[in-house]
Order: sequence, then C-alpha cells, then structure tokens
Amino acid sequence: MSDAYIALADGRVLEARCRAPGRTRGELVFTTAYTGYEESLTDPSYEEQVLTFSYPLIGNYGVRADRFESGRVHPRAAVAREFTEDVATWLESEGVPAIDHIETRDLVTSIREEGAMKCGIAAGEDVTPEDAKAELADCKAMSDHVDIGSQVTTPEPTTHLGDGSYDVALIDCGAKGSIIDSLNERGADVHVLSCEASAADVREVEPDILFISNGPGDPANFDNAQSLVEEFAGEVPVAGICLGQQIVARAFGGDTEKMAFGHRGVNQPVRDLDSGRVVMTTQNHGYTVSDPGELSVKQINVNDDTAEGLASEELDIITRQYHPEANPGPHDSLDFFDDVLAMADENEPVATAD
Repeated sequence: MSDAYIALADGRVLEARCRAPGRTRGELVFTTAYTGYEESLTDPSYEEQVLTFSYPLIGNYGVRADRFESGRVHPRAAVAREFTEDVATWLESEGVPAIDHIETRDLVTSIREEGAMKCGIAAGEDVTPEDAKAELADCKAMSDHVDIGSQVTTPEPTTHLGDGSYDVALIDCGAKGSIIDSLNERGADVHVLSCEASAADVREVEPDILFISNGPGDPANFDNAQSLVEEFAGEVPVAGICLGQQIVARAFGGDTEKMAFGHRGVNQPVRDLDSGRVVMTTQNHGYTVSDPGELSVKQINVNDDTAEGLASEELDIITRQYHPEANPGPHDSLDFFDDVLAMADENEPVATAD
C-alpha cells in the first residue's frame, strides 16, 4: 500500500512513496536541470508550485547551505523519481512534503502536453487518494495568488555592501541571493527593499539603478513594483530579471501572458538580435512578455521566439527574462551585470526628496 498520492487536474491519482510527510497543493511544474537542486528548491520563484525534477536521481552530491538562494525551501512540495536520504531529510526538516518512486517521465510528458496544472499531494501514514483529491479541490490558479509577493519579499529593508561604487535599489519580488552577490562583486551596494516599498523609500537610498528582481506568480499582481518603474523611468536607469522584465514591460504599455508549461532549466538557448550571438541560459518562469510596449526586443528564445531581453537606450532600461547570475547553470551571460552598472556611470544619483 502506497503512503503517498498525487491528484492531478486531469483526473488521475498516482501512487508514490513518501519521503517527507505532509499534505499540500500547488501548480505542478518541472525543471530539466540535472544539477542545482539546492538552488532550485530555495528559489523564491517556485512559491506556490510543486516542483518535479525530470532528472531521475536528486541528491547525489548532498545538501550544502552555502548553495541556497534564500532562507527556506519555496516549492509547496517536491517530486522526483528518487530522492537521496540527504535531500529527503532536509525537506522533512523544512516541513515540505516530498514524494518519489513515481514515473516522472510520464508527469513531465503530461505537463508538456496539457500545460502546468493544479495538483494535490497527501503523503504519510494512513493517507488516502481522497486526501490528495481534497488538496486538489482547494488549489488556486497561479494568477489568483494576488498577494504572492508578500510571501517572498523582505520584511525589512536590508543593505548588502560592495565597495560603494554604486547604489542599487533592488525591489525584492522574490530575489535570488546570487543576484545580490553578482552586484556586490562588481562594487555595488545593494539596498533590498520590499516589493511594496514607496517611492520615498527608494529615494532615501539615492539609487544609481532601480533593479526589479525575479519572483513568483503573475506579473499583473505586482502593481506597486510596476508603479515604481513608472515613477523612476527616465530619472534613474532601470533593470530587471525574469519577473522583473515582465513588470518593466507592463510599466511601458506592454502585456504579459501565461505560458503553457514555461521555461525551467539550465540549457535554454537565447539569441542576441544585434550580434547574432547565442548563449545558453538558466530560466525559471511561467509567464512571458507577449507585447513589449514602448520597449525594444533585443534577445529572443531560439526555441519559441519569446522575448528574452528588452531595452530602451533613450531611457536607460535593460532587462533579461533569464537568470544571468546562473546558479545553477552556465555563465555565458554574466556580463549583463556589467551592462547594468555601466548605465549608472552616465547618470547622477537621485536626490532625497525634501
């Protein structure tokens, strides 16, 4: 008798093995990355999702906290063909259900054919298929998580020091720690502000750059971050990564849409339209920019032509849909952070309002 069940929106209920007990629900997605499970599981962009690993064995090089991208595990649950004891113990200590001994090839195929879907999970002693179905019945669509930003943003402003060469106001919509590290390594002091920060909060740090981070959910639910872009564009350079690109596009009259199953992995090819250069990138997003509005598309995904980079030279705006900091993944696009900080060299800091 199985001690875990996952109920899918397509009507199936699959049996599995419990590796960390609990009952939960979320949007079922998959990643094709075969390394970087610690980084993926601590990426805030997976909030309210159930993460399936397509690679069959997860945990074969242990668990180290220095690889974490945030202070906790963010997916509501984790699914694999097999988890090692290290990963199972870690997830149990975090209170995050984990299940394995399931045919993940079939799950991934279902998601690719039917799209990311709602699911419910019940794992542990005496659970039943009905328990998983009950979780599924309570599962909300991703766009209905209207306050998802508050679940992942910083509770209080923090500052991470570089060498003082630049001041970056990072609007935290669920930022990965390696974004902060990448800016610090280039001399920037990074002032991490809530996604609900006011314009006055931003002005207080006198930023050289306004940077909108990655994060989970529908960009349409980040109205305040969008308003900050609208407030400061043209006054201070603006950059964005992942969700940040989508928010910036919406601030300039663009639009976004939900993808069928998104881009999640470390081998997504991106072509730069000016140079023709193709780089391999790390990605984790379920929404995309369908209309760039007043911005220009500078990079596209080789596989499906979705927008991977936007810019406005006149307004000093540069964004990326992928993760240039690439933890885990290739380092082909780390020069993005150099390009961002180069914009600051042509602008004076924003003065604190009287």
